[in-house]
Amino acid sequence: MKSQEKAVEQVLFSRRASGLSTNPATGPSATAISFDSGHAFPSILPDLTQVASVALSKYRAETLQYAPRPGLPELRSWIAEYMRSDGVVNLSPEEVLVVNGAKHGLELVCRLLLDEGDSIVVTAPTYFTAIPIFKSFGVEFIEIQQDSEGLNVSELQHSLENRKQAGKRLPKFIYDVPDFHNPTGLTMSRDRREAIIELAKDYGLFIVEDSPYRKVRFEGESQPSLKALDDSNSTVLTLGTFSKLMAPGLRVGWIAARRDLLARIVQLKSDGGSCPLTQRLIIEFCGTGQLDNHIRRVQETYRVHRDRMVAAIRRDFPEAEFNVPHGGYYLWLTLPPDCDGDDLATRAAQENVILVPGSKFFTASSGHGIGQPFPKNHIRAAYSYASPEQIDEGVRRLARAYRSIA
Repeated sequence: MKSQEKAVEQVLFSRRASGLSTNPATGPSATAISFDSGHAFPSILPDLTQVASVALSKYRAETLQYAPRPGLPELRSWIAEYMRSDGVVNLSPEEVLVVNGAKHGLELVCRLLLDEGDSIVVTAPTYFTAIPIFKSFGVEFIEIQQDSEGLNVSELQHSLENRKQAGKRLPKFIYDVPDFHNPTGLTMSRDRREAIIELAKDYGLFIVEDSPYRKVRFEGESQPSLKALDDSNSTVLTLGTFSKLMAPGLRVGWIAARRDLLARIVQLKSDGGSCPLTQRLIIEFCGTGQLDNHIRRVQETYRVHRDRMVAAIRRDFPEAEFNVPHGGYYLWLTLPPDCDGDDLATRAAQENVILVPGSKFFTASSGHGIGQPFPKNHIRAAYSYASPEQIDEGVRRLARAYRSIA
């Protein structure tokens, strides 16, 4: 037994694996209230029984077989039309690649563009699940602050110029969530969208537009997607997903990009084609006109959840400050300066309410990209999964946790 343990200790792990935890992941208790992850509210998951029957009978030879690596042609055509109706006027099905969820798409884009030692631009804070994907490619992060209009393009330009003057390589791409940003809930203004595209073109950078929440809008005017504003179709790669449109368990997303980029990406796709059964479920659901009604139901449900959490925090936890997002899944809470979000998250877990501390959304010791420590007085609270009653109780528990350490 000891010889086996010694052999395990001598395993030469890859760089990607050597820093990973060996502790098994444990979920929250059955009585915990979940404000941590952007899971769908269970009661609005669509009933796919009828379309599943069609997929497994009429289309059995397709759905139980290997799929084309780029995705089923019908689904690629539907996605292209869906994006054209949202302003991406010249998108063709050949410029759409079906993947196993948006994070799979992000990993493939990284495999296409990144080498060890390359740099990328991210917002500070940024989507915390994307951070380990980027880190696995050995990148340097350039963190750029946001204001009420989104990523600060002037700060980014200043950073790029400094790198050029210092003889450093420019970043490969800019990664952002422009609609209902995760975690801050901000939506980038049109002026800022146009500015970032022009800047990217001037410096020869790609933009990776992660757009899972675009249709989860409760109020306000929708801004054109970055892909719609990329007239030359040369700069923006868009990641889309059915996780927020329909159901996260389907694990179907897409990349919309230039054909030459997708031709290379499809060769990096190690599966035998994304699952054709789930692709056919989506085709049948959307093709029978059910998606529009489902999206309206999603919008109405999550608007109620957002309003419930906003009211609960204002009533029971007024020490937390936040901007009210016009859509999406999250509130980004700013705590008093002397409150550590990690400590609060730990204490809240003892009260059986689970959320994510703000530290998880910064890439390293700097939240500003200039050597300054990131602000630790933030937490992200998701209102998508918990019921309105659980939201009330969860905020009460969170406030109790805060006051126990304040």
